[in-house]
Amino acid sequence: MKKINLLFCLIVLCNCTVANRHNIGAEYLGTKYVLNPLGEGNAPDTDPLFRTDAFDCATFVETVLADGDLNKLNKIRYKDEKIDFLNRNHFIETDWLKNNNNIVQNISSEYGKTALRKATIDKKSWAKKMYDINTDFKPETIYLEYIPYSDATNIKTDKPLIVLFIVDNPSFHDKIGTDLAVIHMGFLLPNNILRHASRIKGRVVDEDFDKYINARKKKKTNVGIALLEIK
Repeated sequence: MKKINLLFCLIVLCNCTVANRHNIGAEYLGTKYVLNPLGEGNAPDTDPLFRTDAFDCATFVETVLADGDLNKLNKIRYKDEKIDFLNRNHFIETDWLKNNNNIVQNISSEYGKTALRKATIDKKSWAKKMYDINTDFKPETIYLEYIPYSDATNIKTDKPLIVLFIVDNPSFHDKIGTDLAVIHMGFLLPNNILRHASRIKGRVVDEDFDKYINARKKKKTNVGIALLEIK
């Protein structure tokens, strides 16, 4: 009888684990899309530190990784948990990936032939152009490993991954004062579903991953994807 109960518990545990792989962030499906919904609650960004009634692509991923917990969210969004606009991990390329390397890592090379996207993030120029804030940030150059769309075919995963959509668009510098390599992010699920906060759909949605990247790669400035493992 004990053996039967133990076997039953193991089966239930396995089924729950498989279900969780597909359900990451599911509680937020249908939540509306709002660009930059979070801030520090004071100037220059008076949006609240926490909310679950609206997301953009980054805050959706961050809130899910934080399990909806404010303290965990602040650890993800701010370097050393210091809540300040200029200390926020604004740029995925130079801030977010480096300061969250304890919870995510780039494993793109495990899923296809990779290339490197060189990007120089000029946070000083960005802060001045977008917010009229004077800072002493120095430009930072990184090499982001990614899978070009030509090699991003038949990608399958048995665990949820964070997917970053990589662009190479020189016009960003004129628009925002800096280069930008990561334009979007979401979760790639084991059932080939992309779960993300979609600006076009206006809410958090599930979409067929292959169809989504096929649409993305039709634009010349869209160059590929990077895949991050959630530790």
